[in-house]
Amino acid sequence: MEQAHILLVEDEPFLAQVVADSLEQQGYQVTHTGDGQQAFDLFSSHRFSLCIVDVMLPSSDGFSLVQQIRQVNKIIPILFLTARTATKDLMEGYRSGGNDYLKKPFSLEELFLRIQELLKRSSPPSTGLVGTLLIGRYRFMTHQQTLQLSDHAIIRLSYREAQLLQLLYDHQNQVLSRRHILLSLWGDDSYFEGRTLDVFITRLRKYLKEDPSVEILTLRGVGYRLVC
Repeated sequence: MEQAHILLVEDEPFLAQVVADSLEQQGYQVTHTGDGQQAFDLFSSHRFSLCIVDVMLPSSDGFSLVQQIRQVNKIIPILFLTARTATKDLMEGYRSGGNDYLKKPFSLEELFLRIQELLKRSSPPSTGLVGTLLIGRYRFMTHQQTLQLSDHAIIRLSYREAQLLQLLYDHQNQVLSRRHILLSLWGDDSYFEGRTLDVFITRLRKYLKEDPSVEILTLRGVGYRLVC
């Protein structure tokens, strides 16, 4: 199997050294920089499997860097590292093109798990049929993270949106508790993450609204149920 090459963009020298050394011990190849512009230059001239990007960088913020990366590569997994906790910052990270978000301080074990999951999700399926789910009249391509209704335009989901839709599909026509969703996808059932979940449920409902046979029902105080 080809060794995964990770671009680490982190301007805190001690943290960057710890993360880079730990990832290399896990068998990854790591290229590190603490500068946003240099990071984009490296990305443009090397082939990477995944990017880890700190939000706060000296020459440009991580959101701007990821927007640049997304202009040339729509599918590479990107994990944000940040000390910010406001919902608006979290949503800006996803809007700029990030697939996942890890809040500082974090454990190396959690970082390893997030990386493994992102790389697994980005791996192409063995055949064109693997990872295709039917949700009403929609085709959900799990590995490509896309959703399409007949000849309508393809909807490109974020990593977290695809994860949430997959979880709802796996429990379709069953009640799925908020706590189960939060712990499964975020590893945290705090109020902050709960508000984030509300945003993602609203987004999925918007994507699925063209097929009236598909509905995400809210059971107040309990959770959600995907009906399809």
